[in-house]
Amino acid sequence: MLDWSSADVLSIAHMREAHERIKPHIRRTPVLTSDYLDELSGARLFFKCENFQEAGAFKVRGACNAVFGLSDAMAEKGVATHSSGNHALSLSYAAGRRGIPCNVVMPRTAPAAKKDAVRRYGGTITECAPSTSAREEVFAEVQARTGAEFVHPYNDPRVIAGQATCSAELLEQAPGLDAVVAPIGGGGMVSGSCLTLSNLAPGVKIYAAEPEQADDAFRSLQAGHIIADDAPETVADGLKVPLRENTWFFVSRFVSEIYTASEQEIIAAMKITWKHLRIVMEPSSAVPLATIMKNPAVFQGQRVGIIITGGNVDLDNLPWTGAEEEKR
Repeated sequence: MLDWSSADVLSIAHMREAHERIKPHIRRTPVLTSDYLDELSGARLFFKCENFQEAGAFKVRGACNAVFGLSDAMAEKGVATHSSGNHALSLSYAAGRRGIPCNVVMPRTAPAAKKDAVRRYGGTITECAPSTSAREEVFAEVQARTGAEFVHPYNDPRVIAGQATCSAELLEQAPGLDAVVAPIGGGGMVSGSCLTLSNLAPGVKIYAAEPEQADDAFRSLQAGHIIADDAPETVADGLKVPLRENTWFFVSRFVSEIYTASEQEIIAAMKITWKHLRIVMEPSSAVPLATIMKNPAVFQGQRVGIIITGGNVDLDNLPWTGAEEEKR
């Protein structure tokens, strides 16, 4: 029986158990390439398209591992979480497949597409102010009322092990990688990548990509301890949350560097990926390409895996429309 109590006990066995558990509930997402983006970046890029998950984001992996790992007694009162969107809808999806309730606390500024998906999958939303402290305060009330099992969006070993399955697939689909780049907010995907790559491909460098306007992970790595911003403003809405102890365990040990990109660079990378990969992806997913294009010397001539973390966007409110540009 594996111990799931904290990040420091996680092993490759946890990832493998998680992968077996979630296989019936997730998609093995494709890896896409683009000759044009290779030429533009100077690297050979392999895009792992988690936006093709049924729930539209990588977070369905961790959510399914947590939900389907619960005993019947633990699952009886359902699950609950706080999230800016993708974890909320992914947990609702997983709970719906198991037939248990799901309560989520979401900032009132979360994209309408993500709120709609939560409701479509059967989740119940309680809204809060757009800050980490407000989320946690309102969530405490919801959990006390429902008695549901808390599945943290990223600071949960069950979630980290589930996210680790993404890079395990990527290694099989794009062998011989020199580096993997993933967006970082709370650090769940990056931590999962660290768990898998440090065990299965220790020679692969792990980089994280972050918005300049929400660069607390970058500053944390520089300082050697967690720096938490409460309510940063960025178009990359999935990357506004700070690191926590379980994700810091991996980030501080295995991430080679965190690179940042401006709002304009993120939007430009998002547009160019939509155009040349011909896929729908959200702003958070564009941050890795933005940082690669900003730091070409680091990746020149390398085989680089990029994790496109999600594709849940409000198509009526895209970040390059006039109304959004005026706000910035």
